[in-house]
Amino acid sequence: MEAIVDDEVTKRFSAEELTSWNFLTRTNCQYEFISVRLTIFWVVGFILRYFLLLPLRIIILLIGMVVMVVCTYIVGCLPESKMKHRLNSSVSVFCFDFLSGALSLVCTYHNQENVPRRGICVANHTTPIDVLVLACDNTYDMVGQRHGGFLGIFQRALSRASAHIWFERSESKDRFAVARRLREHVEDPEKLPILIFPEGTCINNTSVMQFKKGTFEVGGIIYPVAIKYDPRFGDAFWNSSKESMLSYIYMMMTSWAIVCDVWYLPPMTRREGESSIDFANRVKAEIARQGGLVDLVWDGGLKRSAPKIEWKQQYQQEFSRRLKVQNVNAEKKEEKTE
Repeated sequence: MEAIVDDEVTKRFSAEELTSWNFLTRTNCQYEFISVRLTIFWVVGFILRYFLLLPLRIIILLIGMVVMVVCTYIVGCLPESKMKHRLNSSVSVFCFDFLSGALSLVCTYHNQENVPRRGICVANHTTPIDVLVLACDNTYDMVGQRHGGFLGIFQRALSRASAHIWFERSESKDRFAVARRLREHVEDPEKLPILIFPEGTCINNTSVMQFKKGTFEVGGIIYPVAIKYDPRFGDAFWNSSKESMLSYIYMMMTSWAIVCDVWYLPPMTRREGESSIDFANRVKAEIARQGGLVDLVWDGGLKRSAPKIEWKQQYQQEFSRRLKVQNVNAEKKEEKTE
């Protein structure tokens, strides 16, 4: 019963439990009605967030989207050259920094001597905003699932100016194409560092779950980055199985602010004789340690699919063995008592 109640996997796919209330009533409901004073504070905050901050943020978001589409289109029309790459870097940081105003993003970057310049940058994954957080400080090419709708607009705009890699999650044949394109990208010294989230899904910023080994089989230098959000001002976690992208952005834009810390860790390379899985676990452990996150071995894919049958059978057998041992010990105690 204790293992069922204190499940360390499924609770990573829901909003983080706060130790104190943040006047948002999203993870701790009904706290605003505990006293008259709290109710007054909550009502004033509600008016500020929905009637002052939200309209301003919507204006910033719309202007930012137009600016990004226009700027990336102009950069995309230029011939390949060093000037185009420099212009793309400046435009990218400017556009993402402008868009961050739509969320009142406040980010502190640590150890900037380790900022990725080439190779592969890997980070823990909480939200699509992770891309915005990192792109405000450096320019990356990105690998990720191809989206439609609102997020698809950004993907198409970014692809005009640089060599991003988008794939369909449902197409198994794409995995080989992505691995090949990723290897070609890393081997090209003229290409930007490529940003990857090896967990493959959003986790609620309390832990780091299993890293997919594919990223660590490519070779080259890995630049780990740890991202930690402060939930007191707004919960940045995106529960993609329950919330659409638009509803999630609406929730972010009605928060007080998105506050986070980013740590650039020293670059890491695969050791001689080290497997890709061991390398991935070593990088994951460093990110968890720096970000103050729990290092878990579980696959984040459990968010969308049931555990494998052999996993269930393994734990069923272990549970059955423990029950037998407990029964034997109980019988021995009864015999001694008699």
